[in-house]
Amino acid sequence: MDTPTPRLEIRDLVRRFDGRAVVDHVSLTIAPGNVTCLLGPSGCGKSTTLRMIAGVEMQDEGTIHVDGNLVCDTVFRIPPERRNIGLMFQDFALFPHLSVGDNVAFGLKGDRAAKRKRAGALLERVGLSHFIDEFPHQLSGGEQQRVALARALAPQPRIMLMDEPFSGLDNRLRDGIRDETLALLKEEGASVLLVTHEPEEAMRMADEIALMRDGQIVQRGAPYNIYNAPADKAAVAFFSDVNVLRGKVEGALTDTPFGVFLAPGVPDGAEVDIVFRPQHVNIDFDRNGRGPHPTEIAGTPARGVVQRARFLGSESLVEFRMEFDGGIIRASVPDVFLPAAGTPMWLSVRRNRCFVFQAAD
Repeated sequence: MDTPTPRLEIRDLVRRFDGRAVVDHVSLTIAPGNVTCLLGPSGCGKSTTLRMIAGVEMQDEGTIHVDGNLVCDTVFRIPPERRNIGLMFQDFALFPHLSVGDNVAFGLKGDRAAKRKRAGALLERVGLSHFIDEFPHQLSGGEQQRVALARALAPQPRIMLMDEPFSGLDNRLRDGIRDETLALLKEEGASVLLVTHEPEEAMRMADEIALMRDGQIVQRGAPYNIYNAPADKAAVAFFSDVNVLRGKVEGALTDTPFGVFLAPGVPDGAEVDIVFRPQHVNIDFDRNGRGPHPTEIAGTPARGVVQRARFLGSESLVEFRMEFDGGIIRASVPDVFLPAAGTPMWLSVRRNRCFVFQAAD
């Protein structure tokens, strides 16, 4: 069976500023109708990559292809307005002097009646048809965002580029508007490249996540795989708080207060970081200095003393100072669990939820 041609493909894109590569040989493909999130911290090169695909920034190396056709290399370049690519940015960039309907119809060709019909249809789909003759300043931030989405979709672009489009919205509105946006993009059949620094947003919206760091893509995959099979310690930490144990390898094994961990492929004498998330820490009560028995799943329990406990709404976060080294381990517990500071308790870690990486420092 033939592999379908990617809707968007970028090959070895490089962009340098003052001799430094802010985008360093980035390659990426997006299938027709799929949503890919380019996820990473501020300054890692995400927006620069987006700008090169849009055509408002020129790459120093590499090529950009749409439906298998070359759009841009370092010599040949199709101008942005002819790439059939829609754009949505952080500031919705609506024209204040144009009505909502005229904003949506701005990039359309044809007579005024046809453009108004298309604008009206899109505004109907985002629940704003009654605002067609109003002006942007009369709308809330969430409503302006939906108008910007309708405007970007009006010319029926094959690809939609979105740069942190929800960052200016109130948290209470954000989830609903993200879901509405995703549904409309899927209905329109556009392939989407969404830039964000928020892991939750990427997990919520993406078919595939490309994790970017220091100008390079360090891991690509479905959200489930990126979260549960991270490439390195930094990838784990980008999605959630983490606990880290340092251990030394002997015979592909690392002995810790929580039991022995496998460290295949790591040379004897090297150090490894054993990384696990707070939600994968089990808590048990102290029984006159004794804890629960070791198990194959949870390993060996170790004793710690509660430093503080906080209720965060849907869960409680408890910090323990561990007796074996004086370090802090954090555990999250669903609902309300607020043991008093100074309470001794026993912790164990779900073995199948631990990640072992050779220490980099």
